[in-house]
Amino acid sequence: MSEPLPPAEWELVDPSVAEPGEDLVAIGGGIDPGTLVSAYRQGLFPMHVAVPGHGGGGGEALGWWSPDPRGVLDPASLIVSRSLASSVRRMDTSVDQSFVDVVRLCADPNRPHGWITEEFVDAYAELHRRGYAHSIEVWQDGDLVGGLYGVEVGGLFAGESMFHRRRDASKVALVALVEILRSYPGKRLIDVQWCTEHLASLGAIEITRAEYLATLATVVNEEPCLGGGATADRF
Repeated sequence: MSEPLPPAEWELVDPSVAEPGEDLVAIGGGIDPGTLVSAYRQGLFPMHVAVPGHGGGGGEALGWWSPDPRGVLDPASLIVSRSLASSVRRMDTSVDQSFVDVVRLCADPNRPHGWITEEFVDAYAELHRRGYAHSIEVWQDGDLVGGLYGVEVGGLFAGESMFHRRRDASKVALVALVEILRSYPGKRLIDVQWCTEHLASLGAIEITRAEYLATLATVVNEEPCLGGGATADRF
């Protein structure tokens, strides 16, 4: 079960007032547990952004994002190809068995466009300890070959990142997540942030920020699945 959270240390901007088509809506603040969960409830998520510096240099700052349009996946709309169904049968999955390992593999510095710093690993590990962040692991021959992690707030699962070491392993993780969400009553929504061609092939679509925020306002009031006692054994 999820633990009560301390008050948010930072007051975040309301994304509904952001300019249409503007994905980055604020810079600054911190990623304490209260602020993070409050952000997801408001339709925001954190990711570093490059900022210019003096003398032509630059660095990174904490950015708060609310993409417009927003990539989402309705669990009822997941597309499972014949080849993916075959991969599902060949691999085993589990919930919350190796959360930090999954985050660190998603944070592999050899991956292009890496953004998951040690600060993020620690912050989401604390959310996991409190029952808000969850991982789906994918195993084959005893090895961790894929997975995903994200934050659950009510009926929202805000996907943060996924990885694979075997073909289709990250997709198998998504199938496992959808199966869990489908098994619980109430409205469920998976936030995928931006709808890539890869995610679109699995059934993800784009909606406007206004549509996302309107749906979010209802979804977050549902009872959680993973934070509400979903099994942590392999299934």
